[in-house]
Amino acid sequence: MSKSSQTDLIAKGQGFIAALDQSGGSTPKALRLYGINEDAYNGDDEMFGMIHQMRARIAQAPSFTGEKVVGAILFEKTMDGDIDGLPAAQFIWEKRGVVPFLKVDKGLEAEENGAQVMKPMPDLDALLDRANDKGIYGTKMRSVISAANETGVKAVVGQQFEVAKQILAKGLMPIVEPEVTITIADKSEAEDMLRDAILAELDALPEGQQVMLKLSLPNNANQYKALVDHPKVLKVVALSGGYSRDEANSMLAQNSGMIASFSRALTEGLSAQQTEDEFNAMIANSIEGIYQASIAG
Repeated sequence: MSKSSQTDLIAKGQGFIAALDQSGGSTPKALRLYGINEDAYNGDDEMFGMIHQMRARIAQAPSFTGEKVVGAILFEKTMDGDIDGLPAAQFIWEKRGVVPFLKVDKGLEAEENGAQVMKPMPDLDALLDRANDKGIYGTKMRSVISAANETGVKAVVGQQFEVAKQILAKGLMPIVEPEVTITIADKSEAEDMLRDAILAELDALPEGQQVMLKLSLPNNANQYKALVDHPKVLKVVALSGGYSRDEANSMLAQNSGMIASFSRALTEGLSAQQTEDEFNAMIANSIEGIYQASIAG
């Protein structure tokens, strides 16, 4: 199937995007929540091996299909690994009908003006070439906004779109992710600044180009409706950002046209100690809840 069929699947948005892209820094916590403590592995290779097993187990669950999961964001090591004897991206698209994305950022710089921009990515072009070779459809990159500071917000959004243009030039679909920290006192003000900064960047994009946006669930329902409806936006997806799955689902359902892209909220309740039947029942229940919230808007 072609890229156009993948674009159609994302555009229709009858489902959500699974975030299976915990990086080195967040992997120990993800494994701990999954019931595997640090004393169960030695060094990064064993740690990444165990998280790959968890992701492969999710991807092979009977409920993990394009019927309700339209896309999945993979970590670089996951893209380089196999699932059930096939390269990971090929497996999730050909066997599950799920569109593969790749996390490409290398982490965050120190906070400045209430925001954290991304660290430099000098090897990005080479990574994008590998992603194309592996059958990846698009990419994801995360920055963080922790205050309603216009200078910080504009720095984050400006950098995101600058890198997005580099990704578009390689024929891949960028997911722009300027995450607003959900615990800040001036979250609503930060979200107003973010919406306006993104609109300005979208208006400056050449005709015919599109990006995706991944945004924290907003305080005000339909805060990002102008972005959802923008012709240069393929889809707006929501991150759970620390909200519980029930809370995130409830907030998402109030936002028309937005679908979920949850990580921790997707894997909540999964455990390495569960039998296949228990694990598959839990992931099916999680997928159903997030799917219903995604299509409710």
